[in-house]
Amino acid sequence: MKILLIFFTFSLISGAVRCVSVTGYSGGSLLVDSQKTWFSANTKSFNKLPEWRSILNDMKHDKWINNGKFTLFKNNEGNLMIYIRGLNEHDAGGYWIGVLYKWGIDMTLNVEEDLCCKESKRVMVNVGETATFSCEYSQNHINDPKIIFKEGKDSIETIYSTSKKTERFSVSDDRHKNLFNVRITAVTPDDGGVYLCGVWINRHSYSYFIINTVHLYISIKVSL
Repeated sequence: MKILLIFFTFSLISGAVRCVSVTGYSGGSLLVDSQKTWFSANTKSFNKLPEWRSILNDMKHDKWINNGKFTLFKNNEGNLMIYIRGLNEHDAGGYWIGVLYKWGIDMTLNVEEDLCCKESKRVMVNVGETATFSCEYSQNHINDPKIIFKEGKDSIETIYSTSKKTERFSVSDDRHKNLFNVRITAVTPDDGGVYLCGVWINRHSYSYFIINTVHLYISIKVSL
């Protein structure tokens, strides 16, 4: 399984309409940072164009709204994030995402085929040991910096990047095999969960992440 994470800045069209084009991969997922404020007290809307089919329309949750494969949530910076799982060709097209009375954007989603990185991985390690896993990426992204996220109950947080490093996490990039290796030392039960590892690509005003999904299970040894 693969997720494409996109941070973007918007182009202002005709002085009022903000629009952006993003690309995801069939069989994978897409994570988009709107770089716009969540505004907890205002209704959030997510609609499929051109028919304006309502996907999400809710203001009751402080930071996480979900409907099937579609999720809106607030990240640590207070921005609204767009998360679409299990992309297919029918997901391609236009979307409108916005916060009532605050802001709105038009997003065009392109869905492409890619042979790389589609299956998720499962890793099991005992408490106190070192967990290791590898994340595959396309040859096109060999020179791009690598990053790791972790899914929470109602968030997706950055665990490792060029600007955020933690003592027990390390990444080594094997460019001959087009994969990077992740190492977590002295694991604890809290380290278990779903990790999203990806590639950070800067193109014009956009940044892309291609991500593998790794399920890390932590087992506790029981002395008899």
